[in-house]
Amino acid sequence: MDTKNVREKAVDKGRRKVIKSVATGAAVSTLPAPWIVKSGFASDPIVIGLPLAQSTAGGVADHLDHLQGAILAQEEINAAGGILGRELKFKVVDIDIFSPEGCQTSMLKLVDERVHAMTTPFTLAPIPTIDATVKYKAPLLWGVTQRQYADHVAANPDKYSHCFQTDPSEVHYGYTFPIFLKDMKDRGLWKPNNNGIHIVQEQIAYCQTISRTLQEAIPSSDFELAGITDIQFPVQNWEPVIQEIKRLGAGAVMLDHWVAAEYAAFCKQWRADPLPNTLIYMQYGPSQPEFLDLAGPAAEGFIWSTVLGVYADEMGTAFREKYKKRWPGTMGLCYTGNAYDTVYFLKQAWEHVGDPNKFEQVCDYIRTTKYRGVCGLLDMNNKWQEGAHYPDDGHPVTAKNLEDGMGQLYVQVQDVEHKIVYPDVLQESELRPFGW
Repeated sequence: MDTKNVREKAVDKGRRKVIKSVATGAAVSTLPAPWIVKSGFASDPIVIGLPLAQSTAGGVADHLDHLQGAILAQEEINAAGGILGRELKFKVVDIDIFSPEGCQTSMLKLVDERVHAMTTPFTLAPIPTIDATVKYKAPLLWGVTQRQYADHVAANPDKYSHCFQTDPSEVHYGYTFPIFLKDMKDRGLWKPNNNGIHIVQEQIAYCQTISRTLQEAIPSSDFELAGITDIQFPVQNWEPVIQEIKRLGAGAVMLDHWVAAEYAAFCKQWRADPLPNTLIYMQYGPSQPEFLDLAGPAAEGFIWSTVLGVYADEMGTAFREKYKKRWPGTMGLCYTGNAYDTVYFLKQAWEHVGDPNKFEQVCDYIRTTKYRGVCGLLDMNNKWQEGAHYPDDGHPVTAKNLEDGMGQLYVQVQDVEHKIVYPDVLQESELRPFGW
């Protein structure tokens, strides 16, 4: 299988045009907009800088989701009169999320443009990314999902006082997984063949941290480590991995990876030669639209989760409906809502402070103020300046009550749709038999 070609097909030409239409143009760019232009705006707009991956081997889907969620908020805000009487505009620059130098170049372009804030989903070089902004200190809000990065922020609070992680860190994927498995087992929704957990791990730091924290959590859980298998992006063929899964025969498998198109390929190969009743968990990647677009019915029964997902409560459902009307097709469930929440949180901060150029005051407000959005309750008032996680798994930074943190969503594909199956307070549907 040519994985690169699969990835390219997954992000279709129409979706790429959205980024290009925003990214081209003058110093401050925005989409050609039938929803604007509203008369009466002040002459100087408020500008958010968006460094977005447009041409890298990975990350384009998440970054496009982020852009489209931000655009939805922008449209609503401008239609309602803007912010402090000023129009909200975007400045989009391309970013190579794999290259430290590329990340710094893109961030410095936004600094040169004197934007009032910056937001992006993530890069794979987070420290160089934020280092490019420390002399400017406009607020930077992003869902980078890395405790190693957040530890660096915590160790240098003055230097990075403007940097905020708008979700919990990836450590909770590992810590919470046995809690989820136990809940499904105790409720009789899953009857495992055994209590073994098999970790299939990719090599980037993000995936390695998830694997490490799961290994830390297993000894105090009802489960045991059955084995660890290494994979390397891009995965050209899943057959050797599937044979190793069958050889070890664990009751549950964590596919600790991040690329949606490659997960979709796994689903199709797994269905041709599965291990009956084995729970297959795919970390995060299926949230990207191309997973369902590529896997289709083959995705049925697979489980994934995210620490940053759009709820299916009243607020989340309303957002989903608006988003799907504006952007027809399969909806991404992570950065769409995160970007929407981020833009509205910035609006709230700017209106409270009264001047978007007062970076220090705006950052103080963001740090000390809780914000309830479509992805849950965002509270970054901690030394890591990252979102608090729900449920409480006994590690920093967690919340005992849902409305004190951001709920980690466990999702199962049911009838070719994503349905939240855990935690109970956010549940849309109960876990179903896997079908293999």
